[in-house]
Amino acid sequence: MPISPEDLALGEPALPASRRGTVRQPRRTTGIPRDWRERLAPKLRGEPRGRLSPWKQFRRVLWWWWPYAVMSVVAAMQDEHGWAFTAAAIAIITYLIAPVEFPPRYGLEHDFDVESDEFLATVAGASGASFLPGNRLEVLNNGDTFYPRMLDEIARARASVTIEAYIYWAGAIGQRFAEALAGKARQGVPVKILLDAVGSATIGEEILQVLEQGGCQLAWYNPIHWYSLGRLNHRTHRKSLIVDGRVAFTGGAGIADHWQGNADSPRHWRDMQVRLEGPAVAPLQTGFAHNWLQTTGELVSGEPFYPVHGSDGPVSALTITSSPEIGASSVRTMYYLSVACARRSILIANPYFIPDEVAIEMLVEAKRRGVDVRIMVSGVHNDSRLARWNSVRLYGALLQADIPIFEYNRTMLHHKMMVVDGVWATIGTANFDNRSFAHNEESNVCVFHRELAAELAATFERDLEACDPIRLETWRRRSVLIKAGEVWASLLEAQV
Repeated sequence: MPISPEDLALGEPALPASRRGTVRQPRRTTGIPRDWRERLAPKLRGEPRGRLSPWKQFRRVLWWWWPYAVMSVVAAMQDEHGWAFTAAAIAIITYLIAPVEFPPRYGLEHDFDVESDEFLATVAGASGASFLPGNRLEVLNNGDTFYPRMLDEIARARASVTIEAYIYWAGAIGQRFAEALAGKARQGVPVKILLDAVGSATIGEEILQVLEQGGCQLAWYNPIHWYSLGRLNHRTHRKSLIVDGRVAFTGGAGIADHWQGNADSPRHWRDMQVRLEGPAVAPLQTGFAHNWLQTTGELVSGEPFYPVHGSDGPVSALTITSSPEIGASSVRTMYYLSVACARRSILIANPYFIPDEVAIEMLVEAKRRGVDVRIMVSGVHNDSRLARWNSVRLYGALLQADIPIFEYNRTMLHHKMMVVDGVWATIGTANFDNRSFAHNEESNVCVFHRELAAELAATFERDLEACDPIRLETWRRRSVLIKAGEVWASLLEAQV
């Protein structure tokens, strides 16, 4: 039967006259057909990782918001207004602080190692980042080394300076940075500073006045207002300084006096920054630009911020900017894949080491397949007692698997580093804990490079001189009071 021009215009084939008017639309339903809910479900590979203990299951139930909401309604119906208000407040708090990120439990068994092309492609694909060639990367240890280099790069700025930081505190080093930034702004260089409204709340008026008088632009990430309580627990934990879009610094250090020195006393923290030059700077700038746009409504664009890079550096780097708002932590994915694909060694240095059940299981499995797993954490000098109690509480399963744990006790250890099989390394802002994975904006620089991995491994070995190994028997003999404190701290494990 020929097709009429009208039918062609509608984009539908003509039907015989006898059949016209008999076509029925599919019956609309409000849910998935019951028979098909499971029939096409994904065939998940392997057994789920990290089975929850009864205590962990209880803690999860304890932090559900809706039982408290029901209790509030019931109490209000019985005219128990005090209990109703209390239960409603708890319901609101538990709802606001609930993690929105979903850690992987399946697909973590891999028959390829970190030296394979398959690993590099998987990390890039799973994290949403790309390996960019042509970079130069330099590891800088402690404030006496990295602060002068950062200030020197600011002095050389010609096109732009951007900073994203969790901590910028009042003090001598904060004043020096403020004067350097204000000086650049007076020269007409755009200076944009994005500070976390909680972490940098103690910046002080003196520094703010210097920045204002110089013409710097400063915005506050997620300030606490009644209309933004839904984002109360979402902080930017990044520490990035980007100059001219060409050179960047990132790592564990913010801008505060306790990062000065050379980790030679408890007043001077042990930390590490990387100086990155080349195309891999752009993702850090992108992370800043996204959060600046969200905070101010301004789009950061143009060559002053995104220059064309030459590719003359020897290092290919993958720069991950992780955010819980996408529902999965890119940094957690990278950490877990690295552990799953390790074949010879895993070195982890991290101040707040609070692994979940999945991470503990994977580290124990790595040890059982012959991987030399060693973990370095911050010891008695720790700025977060809650984090330390939760970390120590979890030592047992690792120590029982003969995984050595070393506590750095010269000062506060604050850098975040991992080296796998002597070829794969990452340095950044992300702690090995749920806060970094599920609540914070983070950034890590990853490289597949033997020389840099060897340099970081040598640094790990030197830091061991300031560490005390934790023995299983010593850990078991913790006092009842300490164990009780750890139990109470575990109620907040999801927040640290």
